[in-house]
Amino acid sequence: MGNKVMATALPEVKLIEPEVFCDEFGFCFESFSADEFTDDVSHGFNFVQDRHLRAVRGVLRGLHYQVHRPQGRLVRVVVGEVFDVAVDVRLNSPTFGKWSGACLSAANRRQVWVPPGFAHGFVVLSDVAECLWKTTEYWFPELERCILWSDPDIGIEWPIEIEPILGAKDAAGRRLYEAENIA
Repeated sequence: MGNKVMATALPEVKLIEPEVFCDEFGFCFESFSADEFTDDVSHGFNFVQDRHLRAVRGVLRGLHYQVHRPQGRLVRVVVGEVFDVAVDVRLNSPTFGKWSGACLSAANRRQVWVPPGFAHGFVVLSDVAECLWKTTEYWFPELERCILWSDPDIGIEWPIEIEPILGAKDAAGRRLYEAENIA
């Protein structure tokens, strides 16, 4: 089985489309292969944790990242659809403050690789969505930071026409140039 790795607006962020085998009984695809992932996408990162999230239409999570122990994330959707976003928060990067976004859904089976040093967020476009992601570092709540989803300096074009539903942490996000970024 093989995955098609596609470029995004940010060189390190990759969109991954699996080769899917279908018959009258269903489908099968390889959602992860260490050999293929290491060689083509992550350049040596290893995963230490899997996470599973469920949310309803209009919920927006992010833009989250960890300082001092940044996480890489391999994200996919197994129920519904989300618009998924990565923002470069590495101060010394030529793409600092730039973003990349893609629709991930159970139907398109695409995944996105968000490397360490990037903030991550998404908004739920379907009635409900369930997301799975692998991380290269454990979650440390005391190291997590949040950038405001609507920061005009970043200018993310969220495909929504309503005010999103935000948790307290996401509503209190800081602007990119006020946030603690990754050196």
